[in-house]
Amino acid sequence: MATADAARPAASAGSGRDHVVVFPFMAKGHTLPLLHFASALAAHHGGGLSVTVVTTPGNLAFARRRLPARVGLVALPFPSHPDLPAGVESTDALPSHSLFPAFLRATALLREPFVGYLASLPAPPLALVSDFFLGFTQRVAGDAGVPRVTFHGMSAFSLALCFSLATRPPPAESIQDGASFRVPGFPESVTITADEVPHAVAQAADLDDPVTRFLFEEVRDWDYKSWGVLVNSFDALDGDYAAILESFYLPGARAWLVGPLFLAAGESPEGGGGDDDDEDPEGCLPWLDERRPGSVVYVSFGTQVHVTVAQLEELAHGLADSGHAFLWAVRSSDDAWSPPVDAGPQGKVVRGWVPQRRVLAHPAVGGFVSHCGWNSVLESLAAGRPLLAWPVMAEQAANAKHVVDILGAGVRAGVRAGANVAAPEVVGRVQVAKKVRELMDGGEAGRRMRARAEQVRQAARAAVGEGGTSRLALRRLVDELQRTYDGRRSDEQCN
Repeated sequence: MATADAARPAASAGSGRDHVVVFPFMAKGHTLPLLHFASALAAHHGGGLSVTVVTTPGNLAFARRRLPARVGLVALPFPSHPDLPAGVESTDALPSHSLFPAFLRATALLREPFVGYLASLPAPPLALVSDFFLGFTQRVAGDAGVPRVTFHGMSAFSLALCFSLATRPPPAESIQDGASFRVPGFPESVTITADEVPHAVAQAADLDDPVTRFLFEEVRDWDYKSWGVLVNSFDALDGDYAAILESFYLPGARAWLVGPLFLAAGESPEGGGGDDDDEDPEGCLPWLDERRPGSVVYVSFGTQVHVTVAQLEELAHGLADSGHAFLWAVRSSDDAWSPPVDAGPQGKVVRGWVPQRRVLAHPAVGGFVSHCGWNSVLESLAAGRPLLAWPVMAEQAANAKHVVDILGAGVRAGVRAGANVAAPEVVGRVQVAKKVRELMDGGEAGRRMRARAEQVRQAARAAVGEGGTSRLALRRLVDELQRTYDGRRSDEQCN
């Protein structure tokens, strides 16, 4: 049974023509962009749209803190699963990544509660916007006659790359010996190597892998039927790949580039506006206030990547040897680990929450060592900061390719991301120090990187501003959905 959050009633009253339902997957990196989308949707249409976010009880507080009061919240009971500890309702709460397949299976059991929620509405909503992992929502929306817009959390470049390589894999001989090869359907200038193939694509033939099996059974055959694809990116960054992406969906489906969504939601690149980016329990910002402009390298591999102890050791030495000040947000499976070198006054190592957007926008920060998750890439580029791309899993190698080779706004760490996710290659301290200096030093290559990052920063702001491509895309998305809705109602009346 769906229950409305008592403090935030569901926005389900009135005409379905003016009601959009948003259903994020229960992982912070997937949820946050859709919360930003819900906020942007409610704000940019004169308050004429009702927006409801569907989540589960354990995720209500997280969502509530990040949504304006005009966005409704509905909680569906999180299904029990024999392999999951009680109370685990988000991937960041999983005690081990090995439980991720069980978590996926549990979320698929939300189908029946979601059917009940849609049936309880006085009229079918204008649209459902839901995460691709929630493949059952396509079936439920289709049965209810509601268009579903799918959200993958990737750039148009990386998503189109994944689809292209999955459906038209290159000949085996073309990917030997580290040689580069063309991606089917992409411009001739875009070539990749086997190490840049996203892990999910490389794993696609292994049906013994539980995540691959879930994607085949619960996602693949439903996703391509979506009415459209929501993309957290913008035309100047990703527009060249929108048509390629659209070609993998049914005729007429559009890729809607409406990002960066945290900017579209009305938040500044510096954070604030309801996110935990207002919080700085580790004192990162006062520490940065004492540093020279552009002198600090910020290091973070996100909330889902736990770096091995061997790599942490090399990273610590490399940062210390680079000669640059650093702010390092450490995530490790070994909570007892401590740096083997004294960071001294020029280094700060933290384990708690870091207000990442505010850190990246701080004048003292000159570059970002990142795993290249798409949210982190967007936040860095929106702040005009170049990246040292250190991909680890998922589509991060494709994002690194986009940043370094296509945008020219970063350098590579040299890691072979696609090689072995379970036992990733360790990058030595000498290489770490060399690459940090390459990112931070003021030579000609560094100046070009920073100039490109600054150009992307300006383009991001323009995209969400008045008359910008992302703002117009958001308006056209709603307008087209409403025309479709009116057509459906007319057909029903005629029949």
